Amino acid sequence: MRIGVDVLAIGELDRLHTRGWFRRHTYDERELELAGSLSPSRAREFLAGRFAAKEAVLKVLGTGFGKGISPAHVSVLRDDRSAPVVRLAGAAARRAGELGIGAITVSIAHKNECVVAVAIGDTSPGETALGTDLAAAGARIALDKIARSRADIGKARNSHA
Repeated sequence: MRIGVDVLAIGELDRLHTRGWFRRHTYDERELELAGSLSPSRAREFLAGRFAAKEAVLKVLGTGFGKGISPAHVSVLRDDRSAPVVRLAGAAARRAGELGIGAITVSIAHKNECVVAVAIGDTSPGETALGTDLAAAGARIALDKIARSRADIGKARNSHA
């Protein structure tokens, strides 16, 4: 099992999302269609979540963007229950094969202006359900830590005022 995590402030991508080349380079056509069906604020959150999930997946693969892998080689779509599903193409699929990863499960969570994604690379056929549970638990823990950290910063600012 291989694990990757990414945390992103939703606004980090706002400027880039206004550029067509960035969207085409980063997102699969189906991801952009899903985002287009949402309200502008929800689409912003959705695309940030997908970007964080792609980053987490690339950490599972041990590559980051580069080494022939572009963000569009990792698609984060939806299953019939709207849960995120990872689809790999090109160099990302080849790298997963080299590592013996049969499937990658992701969990994406949003809270305030933060998004966190946890990815689990399954290296044995029977790990998928366990991977989903671990990814969801990891995302909840990360978001709780972010929320506590922000609360602590807010308290510190208020005590100095």
